[in-house]
Amino acid sequence: METRILGKTGAKVSILTLGGCGPGYVSQEEANEAIKLAREHSINMIDIAPTYGKAEAWFTPWLERYRNDFFLAVKSLKRTKSSAWRQLNRSLKHLGTDYFDLYQFHAVSSIEELNQIFGENGAMEAFKEAKEMGLIKHIGITGHQDMRVLKKALESCNDFDTVLLPVYIAAMLHPDPINDFRPILKIAREKSLGVTAIKAIAKGRWTKKGPYLTWYEPLTEQRLIDQAVWFTLSQEGVTTYSLPCDVKLWPKVIDSAERFRKLSQEEEKEILHFAEKQDLKPLFPE
Repeated sequence: METRILGKTGAKVSILTLGGCGPGYVSQEEANEAIKLAREHSINMIDIAPTYGKAEAWFTPWLERYRNDFFLAVKSLKRTKSSAWRQLNRSLKHLGTDYFDLYQFHAVSSIEELNQIFGENGAMEAFKEAKEMGLIKHIGITGHQDMRVLKKALESCNDFDTVLLPVYIAAMLHPDPINDFRPILKIAREKSLGVTAIKAIAKGRWTKKGPYLTWYEPLTEQRLIDQAVWFTLSQEGVTTYSLPCDVKLWPKVIDSAERFRKLSQEEEKEILHFAEKQDLKPLFPE
């Protein structure tokens, strides 16, 4: 598995991240098999949140044994100082570790949330204090639906070391300020931020719910997954792609990443043209 440097964190991480969402919604036995598979393929970064079902509980035994093998990224939905501190301490306790390599503001979706995070007694105060105390090493921000919010956050604050966002083919079929990831990747390159991509294999929103736990309809054919994963990992600035929220999809994605090669601009254009024929659609705007 190829590795890349996660921006100014300096960490060397695999081009796939072990997304905690998938294991969090299956049994402990299934979660163990998925985590074991990821380890066998040299995936060394974990991205997890307390809202991911039972993910924190399922990962704890693995972290007890292999904590030093993983770059551990954890998320928080809390926006105030006091609530952020409480959740940080809970997650540290639940995961049985003394520190997180990366602590991230999870799914920031509005300017109002940003103002609360950055304001007096906002969550950023807790994050900075935790960093000074050595409880977290780096600070990140994540966004799922509006790239304008992430752009505002990264332009107005220099405390971020990483950013997580959707980087996927369909967004480029119908680019819009809401879904266009390119300005974020540009800022990330300028500021040496590590970038975790999500939603690479998204085909579009479900029209009729299928057999997968992903909230979007995923691509399932190996050829299409290859194109989607390679497209995402070929975008300048992307460090790693977090595995989708259904462990049944992991073997094909891992297979694709292990055969990854950087696409040329001409190949990217060909993939976009082909994807349009496959009726791929952006997840946002709705």
